[in-house]
Amino acid sequence: MLRFILADLRRLWPAAIVVVMLTALAVALGTAVTLQERALRLGSARASEKFDLVIGAPGSETQLVLSSVFLQPAALPLMPGEVLRDLAQDPRVAWAAPVGFGDFFQGYPIVGTSRAAIADGASALAEGRIFAAEGEAVVGSAVRLSPGETVTPMHGLPEAGGHAHGEIGYRITGRLRPTGTPWDRAILVPIQAVWHVHALETGHEAAPDHAPSDEAGHEDGHGLFDADAALDEDWSGALPGLPAILVKPRSIADAYRLRQTYRQRPDTLAVFPAEVLTGLYAMMGDARTVLSAIAIGTQALVAASLLLVAVIHVGQRRAQIGALRALGAPRGAIFAIVWGELCALMLVGLGLGLGLGYLAARLMSLGFAARQGFPLPVEFSGDDLTGLGLLALAGLVVPLIPAALAWRQPPLTALRG
Repeated sequence: MLRFILADLRRLWPAAIVVVMLTALAVALGTAVTLQERALRLGSARASEKFDLVIGAPGSETQLVLSSVFLQPAALPLMPGEVLRDLAQDPRVAWAAPVGFGDFFQGYPIVGTSRAAIADGASALAEGRIFAAEGEAVVGSAVRLSPGETVTPMHGLPEAGGHAHGEIGYRITGRLRPTGTPWDRAILVPIQAVWHVHALETGHEAAPDHAPSDEAGHEDGHGLFDADAALDEDWSGALPGLPAILVKPRSIADAYRLRQTYRQRPDTLAVFPAEVLTGLYAMMGDARTVLSAIAIGTQALVAASLLLVAVIHVGQRRAQIGALRALGAPRGAIFAIVWGELCALMLVGLGLGLGLGYLAARLMSLGFAARQGFPLPVEFSGDDLTGLGLLALAGLVVPLIPAALAWRQPPLTALRG
């Protein structure tokens, strides 16, 4: 019987390919949606784990996390610079690193921060040294620049009308080890340099409700920038406004106390990035429900199409089935041949679809990681076994219908057809 099935499939290979490809494409769609959604959740969660507490000005918690942790460009409101001084003197804080952004180089975000954030154990240097002057920079592991090269900052992205900051340049002094966060694509410079480039000299506090104007950066910023100026990170004097501060608490209890303290202040907002992402996951869950419903609907349409193709296929083989019956083939054999052929095709399509779906999710994740800087792990989980079992069951059940039609077909009627 197996030889007969294989010979039949070789003879009817165009129809067999159609059945396999329809099955594969339907399964690939559902698989890609499931794997990509899970990869985005896992990847973003793992990236945010390295940031304990973020403090910024009152506003959107989501935007604060997206800008400070995931380095998504946005105009954040500024909080008073004295918040950084208070955190630096707080015994509950292991270190507090200011964050300033807005400039880019070849698509890489230039982030102003302090040496404390770079020297943390999670971000050890792979080569070179930490910046020690305003004109120096450290690059993330995914930045395609080497120590010794010089970068010229551009305010904003070119496609958004960005402009270069004249003669200003940062000399790269070191490279960070991979952290699995968007900061792997960042160029880290001293926060003092960012203030000076944008004409926010220490002692001049920016308005708390808006970022410094581009015009100020062009008129005064170049004169304030001193590439060889040594860094002073005691934060004891008056400081410009800040969009965000990354905080490393000394303990979990200190983290919750700090969050409560700075949520109660009228001029600050404190968030746990992982907590904010939970709300985003809920929104993504709704989107996943919609996408899954679309995928299931598509698979149902494909199943109906396959059933129609199978019924037509059986109808076209009425004479062959009648001849087999007339030669003494039992009904059970006819049933097994038709059911076996369609099961084999659908199960092959199922396996091919899983592979195509995984490959599509991997390619999308690689493209996302290249743009955003953190990896998205594409992997199957135990929850997928139920779905795979249902798909395999459908591949065994659907062919029963055309096989039953062939089983019920009288030989004389088939021969007349």
